[in-house]
Amino acid sequence: MEKFNVKAYGTHAIEADLELLTIPRREATPNDVEIDILYCGVCHSDLHTARNDWGGTVYPAVPGHEIVGKVTKVGSAVTKFKVGDLAAVGCLVDSCRECEHCKNDLEQYCIPGFTGTYNSPDKHLGLQTYGGYSEKVVVAEHFVLKVPENLDLAATAPLLCAGITTWSPLRHWKVGKDSKVAVVGLGGLGHMAIKLAKGLGAHVTLFSRSPKKEKDAFALGADEVIISTDNAQMDTVKGKFDLIIDTVPYVHDVNHYIPSLSVSGTIVLVGYLGNLEPMLNTVPMILGRKSVAGSVIGGIAETQELLDFCGKHNITSDIEIIKMQDINEAYERMLKSDVRYRFVIDMASLKNE
Repeated sequence: MEKFNVKAYGTHAIEADLELLTIPRREATPNDVEIDILYCGVCHSDLHTARNDWGGTVYPAVPGHEIVGKVTKVGSAVTKFKVGDLAAVGCLVDSCRECEHCKNDLEQYCIPGFTGTYNSPDKHLGLQTYGGYSEKVVVAEHFVLKVPENLDLAATAPLLCAGITTWSPLRHWKVGKDSKVAVVGLGGLGHMAIKLAKGLGAHVTLFSRSPKKEKDAFALGADEVIISTDNAQMDTVKGKFDLIIDTVPYVHDVNHYIPSLSVSGTIVLVGYLGNLEPMLNTVPMILGRKSVAGSVIGGIAETQELLDFCGKHNITSDIEIIKMQDINEAYERMLKSDVRYRFVIDMASLKNE
């Protein structure tokens, strides 16, 4: 397999800062698209991987799975893209493409396991995959997405993870103009959930512990804000919501929100990985046929549907653009929730090193 080298930012160890690296990329095969990366969003998963919070990180690690760029080369069998096209890559760069889930456009649930954009086995180079904190990426055509030309490119990048992570449950639970949707938490995921649910025509409520979030929530399109620490306010929304999207990334009490679900309503966890504490109380679930569910990103077809929807409705993420060299500071700020609502790296800063 022929390859070439590009500049990237990554880390060699759990406690080491991200720094300038040189990494290999494969030369485009007949089915590949080579993309010059213009912008890359910064996700909590990037930080967790760099610091091995979930275990299993293979070093050197190069994060980044919210990638927007321009096509610079296409393989001989590529039909959907040409040189100069805008293109995007999200959390997936391959899957088995043969299992039941892959054949039903659910590559994120590939039975043998999907190939992540970073820190997955790279069947081409025999290494781990390297992400979007780099100059270029080479990806199979099937996993490359078209970007609507009317969207701001930098603000489009977070749609590839924060956007699809909230879009997928909205679509699966068939949210529309008569739906009542609540969002728990107002961060990178939460602000996209509000925008997308509102774009689908739903009545949207934010659950927040902080009254300070009210102004931002209304500006993003929320119809209502409920302070979840105020029992009187919580009582006003008992039995109200068809769907609650819980974006909180740390341990919290899910039982607190279940009474606000309507009969047959669902609270879907998209932000937290791990054991729920305290454990679920099944009484309100049984008495109201209420569900607690989980969801992860989306398949390629669903992600393209999201991008097309955002193009039609001019929906993008609220971002702060940073230089590649500022990534370590951005990680520390992200841990403090000091960003509204997503960092995006201008990759020109890397190319100029």
